[in-house]
Amino acid sequence: MADNFSSRVIDVSTGSTETVHDLTDACASFLRSAAGGRDGLLNVFVPHATAGIAVMETGAGSDDDLLAQLRELLPADDRWQHRHGSPGHGRDHVLPAFVPPHATFPVLGGRLELGTWQSVVLVDTNVDNPRRQVRLSFLG
Repeated sequence: MADNFSSRVIDVSTGSTETVHDLTDACASFLRSAAGGRDGLLNVFVPHATAGIAVMETGAGSDDDLLAQLRELLPADDRWQHRHGSPGHGRDHVLPAFVPPHATFPVLGGRLELGTWQSVVLVDTNVDNPRRQVRLSFLG
């Protein structure tokens, strides 16, 4: 059994546009207090039916490229059977099948172990919900 389990919910403002929101600093901050220098695992989970968690490079256009590709793959039009909310909102409910609502990362010496240029991001195409919660959980 693990020596330590800690969990925290953070609030994220995603606004009224599709977004890729970088969570890396929030994850690192959480681990500074929760991990205490230990090795373990960080689980990042978004408890929403229309958002996901991904690992990707940000700030060099990749986040915009992802959103553009999602718009092409999942158009916001009237083809969706799920029809409440903004036009095309049904596609937002399909998003988690492509960008899952969780990811687990190694933590070494209390620090998030990511590769060069990797960031932990929240992917949110739902323009009807400007606030999200993300649960960070450390097991170590």
